[in-house]
Amino acid sequence: MLKIGNVAMNNNVVLAPMAGVCNPAFRLIAKEFGCGLVCAEMVSDKAILHGNTRTLEMLFVDEREKPLSLQIFGGDKESLVEAVKFVDKNTNADIIDINMGCPVPKVTKCDAGARWLLDPNKIYEMVSYAADAAKKPVTVKMRIGWDDEHIYAVENAQAVERAGGAAVSVHGRTREQLYTGKANWDILRDVKQAVNIPVIGNGDVFSPEDAKKLLEHTNCDGVMIGRGALGNPWMLYRTVHYLTTGELLADPTPAEKIRIAILHMDRLIDLKGESVAVREMRKHLAWYLKGLPDSAQVKNSVMDLTARAGVVSVLEDYVNTVDELLRQEAENASGAGEAVVH
Repeated sequence: MLKIGNVAMNNNVVLAPMAGVCNPAFRLIAKEFGCGLVCAEMVSDKAILHGNTRTLEMLFVDEREKPLSLQIFGGDKESLVEAVKFVDKNTNADIIDINMGCPVPKVTKCDAGARWLLDPNKIYEMVSYAADAAKKPVTVKMRIGWDDEHIYAVENAQAVERAGGAAVSVHGRTREQLYTGKANWDILRDVKQAVNIPVIGNGDVFSPEDAKKLLEHTNCDGVMIGRGALGNPWMLYRTVHYLTTGELLADPTPAEKIRIAILHMDRLIDLKGESVAVREMRKHLAWYLKGLPDSAQVKNSVMDLTARAGVVSVLEDYVNTVDELLRQEAENASGAGEAVVH
């Protein structure tokens, strides 16, 4: 169980707020695959206040996704607090998260995202105003530091707690690392020891076993899964099951992966229309197909398609081909086994 403020989750597995990925189509699949908390992709505080149509659409929460956390980024106290108030009053999100981890230059140049990591005093000020302005719990997602010379993870987490933040999620890399190198779980453990609010650990979790190791190493209250869930929501389900029962479930079959990929595409079409959704699904389909046998040609084929029917036809043909391939391999293996016995 994981509890943030007055919001209780069924388990302690959390989907990270990934830009360009965590829209309602994917979040709902993550929830159906057992994820305790799903986080929406970050939105700009100023875009919210300007009434940007696309941004306001990104604040939509399907009731079936709850509990859900909506993430805001911004570097200006006044606009951030006003955006927090807007989300608090006008959305049915359960938690409001403030981004302090995004390493992208266009975000850090606005004194937002990971730029906050250099100043615990700013974190305290911004979070205290935001927490006072909202009825919903306010949380923070951050990295361990800006670079190896400026790692203030403990001080920053303590500032979040003093300011009234309800929880903190920590990615075990610096801003300078981006997504390279190794995540430093030792610092996640230090943060957990330094504060009393829930700490959610993030970084280098690509299997259920990784999730268990992170929780055991750091004593964190929850584990956040990001890239490990791309095209692989089974990672979420398998992790919840493994942490709950100790049983490691098998990976999905190619047919099952393709079935969910098509469901994902159809939900994206409902959300954005066929033309936009099919193009957006290209990266997701590359992730769904990753690691499947003889999938390189299929990936190339779907990258050129613009209509749902064409994509489904290619994917279903691929499944039929793979099923036949796997059946032949099984028969050959069985025949070889019988030959050895005789």
